[in-house]
Amino acid sequence: MERKAALRRVGLVVLVGNVLLVAAKAAVWARTGSLALGSEAVNSLTDVAYSVVILGGLYLTTQPPDLEHPHGHERIEPFVSLFVAAGIFAAGGAILWRSIGSILSGSIAVAQGPAAAVVLVLSAAVKFGLYRYCLRVAASNNSPAVTATAVDNRNDILASVAALVGVLGAQAGYPILDPIAATLVAGAILYTGVEIVSDNVNYLVGAAPPDDLRGEIVRRALAHPEVEGVHDVVAHYVGPEIDVSLHIEVEGEHTLLSAHEIESEVIESIRDLDEVDDVFVHVDPRELGEWKDDYAEQLAARDGE
Repeated sequence: MERKAALRRVGLVVLVGNVLLVAAKAAVWARTGSLALGSEAVNSLTDVAYSVVILGGLYLTTQPPDLEHPHGHERIEPFVSLFVAAGIFAAGGAILWRSIGSILSGSIAVAQGPAAAVVLVLSAAVKFGLYRYCLRVAASNNSPAVTATAVDNRNDILASVAALVGVLGAQAGYPILDPIAATLVAGAILYTGVEIVSDNVNYLVGAAPPDDLRGEIVRRALAHPEVEGVHDVVAHYVGPEIDVSLHIEVEGEHTLLSAHEIESEVIESIRDLDEVDDVFVHVDPRELGEWKDDYAEQLAARDGE
């Protein structure tokens, strides 16, 4: 329940913040005609659109398991993140097209007065607050969709700074800096999309988790006093969470009841890892000699160095 409330809350906070920013930027852009500020308004409008998607996606991912989705709905999150990335690419491409066209045509509007600079400073401050908030929620709840939102907010800070440089440079007598700043904003937006796609591909293709996490899974299995060995260790992403399957070796003299207790204790130990969702453990009698050359043996050899 705590994770559900946290994820839904962050979606709502980000949506409200972006709506306020797009209203402020659009109003000043309409008065000044600054291309850099206009690109920032488009960026914020895109943020509003993806915030709606994030809010809806987080609502779906926090639904409880049902007959059709017995493991819950968390696996929707990477798709939400990729939808965000698609919108980011579209916005970045549009801004890049306009800024390059403005440079080539020489048609550049210069923003007059302090309003443009003030709204860009305000935007950077709001985005920094959203970045820190989203990063904290994403880390504590293992949410790739909120992580994508945090990354976008971080790059929006850089985009606002670039736009601010463009506006101030244009007012100082260098109008070419305005479309150049818009180009930099577009680059930051596109880079955000690349980061989000890169971060979420592994969740969708069932990639293995990092070595240190796989090593911790093996260590937890071997930490049980009755476990003599571990083999056939498979850990892979299913959405943002990890499913684990492995074989443990115990003395063959154990009763079925005691072997089941060992299995349950190993499962609970591994499941205590925040990133892990499901754990499947197969119990083998040690006397069968089924030890195989896999990650557990590699881990033991590396730790002995």
